[in-house]
Amino acid sequence: MTILTRRRFTLGILASTPLLAACNNGVGSNGAATIDARVDATLNQMTSLHPNTQTLVNKSTGMLVMPLMTEAGFIFGGGFGRGALRINGVTVDYYSATKGTVGLQIGAQQFAHVLFFMTEDALQRFRRSSGWVAGADIGYVFNDRGETLRADTTTATAPVLAVIFGQAGAMIGGSLEGMKYNRIIP
Repeated sequence: MTILTRRRFTLGILASTPLLAACNNGVGSNGAATIDARVDATLNQMTSLHPNTQTLVNKSTGMLVMPLMTEAGFIFGGGFGRGALRINGVTVDYYSATKGTVGLQIGAQQFAHVLFFMTEDALQRFRRSSGWVAGADIGYVFNDRGETLRADTTTATAPVLAVIFGQAGAMIGGSLEGMKYNRIIP
């Protein structure tokens, strides 16, 4: 009979976090057409669920659309997703997002997010940057009803707006986080 200790439980969660983060988020889909189809569906869902976001779509100089971010955590956590940068409705680059968190947190969730670059300068800074976004996050998600209070360096220092929607899962807590967007070739 195996006794489950706190140490084994914690090590098991930490070992499985990358596997959980990769579940059902398109990691195995290398095709640009697949990512573009998911981006189109995400934008359609966002504007139908939240019609006021159409104004952001029209006014932005570019959008980074991440159709599905999957994250899981127990004290330490991680997340992953793939998406596309669109300028004037056309995909110009593909990106992956890798997220790490630490704090009082437990659970797993999936969500979509769109970064709206409201000025040409903000868009160019993002495209030239190393992609790191440091931030703090306090939030909860239950059954596609989520509320999040978020402050990060992207929205705090540049005219960039973030829309997070379609939350599903169960995650609760507050954490410090870091996210890196990497340009990829699908």
